[in-house]
Amino acid sequence: MTTSKQDGMNYAPQGKPNHVVKPGEFVFAAAALDHGHIQGMTKGLIEAGAVLKWVFDPDHAKAASFAAKFPGAVAADRLEQILEDPEVRLVAAAAVPSERCELGLRVMDAGKDYFTDKTPFTTLEQLEAARAKVRETGKKYMVYYSERLHVESAVYAGQLIREGAIGRVLQVTGFGPHRLSASTRPEWFFQKEKYGGILCDIGSHQIEQFLYYAGCKDATVLQSKIANYNHSDYPELEDYGDATLDGDNGASQYFRVDWFTPDGLGTWGDGRTFILGTDGYIELRKYIDVAREPDGDHVYLVNKDGEQHFAVHGQIGYPFFGELILDCLHRTEHAMTQEHAFKAAELCLKAQKMALRIS
Repeated sequence: MTTSKQDGMNYAPQGKPNHVVKPGEFVFAAAALDHGHIQGMTKGLIEAGAVLKWVFDPDHAKAASFAAKFPGAVAADRLEQILEDPEVRLVAAAAVPSERCELGLRVMDAGKDYFTDKTPFTTLEQLEAARAKVRETGKKYMVYYSERLHVESAVYAGQLIREGAIGRVLQVTGFGPHRLSASTRPEWFFQKEKYGGILCDIGSHQIEQFLYYAGCKDATVLQSKIANYNHSDYPELEDYGDATLDGDNGASQYFRVDWFTPDGLGTWGDGRTFILGTDGYIELRKYIDVAREPDGDHVYLVNKDGEQHFAVHGQIGYPFFGELILDCLHRTEHAMTQEHAFKAAELCLKAQKMALRIS
């Protein structure tokens, strides 16, 4: 687990404890530790008052090492120990992407809510199976779209939009560059059947943000492109992708994702989001303000009141995790609606499927 911004795969933002439940009121388990995002997911839930009881991974040493970081957590010998425990309300997991749906179906069949790393699916067939299972069981299939949910500037932008700071959102442009660090990546990372493709994977963050900021219930993918420009050693890797979407309310999106963050940048990726409204615009510099400030979470707002810069690092917190806990307890949908989580996944899968391969 690391708060270093050099390592995007294992980066786990440090939030402030903001418990929404009493001790022991919400018990969860962590399973399938294939992606380092499980660390941020776990920390976010604990900071909101949840109790981590179990950790499971087929690699028992990995599970034991993870459990040791959280007092009271126990490494389970079998997944069934978690699924059969009536105290466990939710299972958080970061399996290999192609295996996330199958695990989620088992979790929901066991009567528990499921919280998975993005991307939640690698095929449209998996998505339909999960939709059917949610209808059948009434359980949640929630998704860790961390580039909005676990970034304070992104949270604050949502607050500004809800307050009407830039009027009606017309267009969202997102840039999601990432550092590859190929030698540190697991084998599955380079196998397309397992990771799903660049638009399916890190593109899911961008589409989710568009739907949220623009208030879209649905959208159409107008065009999408993928490439492997510079990594012939990994023929199934896509190191570049982009797409354009048209929202059901008239808003539009363009985004670009890539694996070309240079080693000289002080973070794993210079994530930026630009949000244009009828009455102004917002720019987010999420993880760094290049050559100016090593800290991220810079929000720039321009509207009728003038030009404003908000440095919100350590100021906003991450309300999603507490809202998710309360949603699980009360069967509400304040953190994120199920349809929103699934729609973002559906659109990234469609963008990936129709993508033109360029070189």
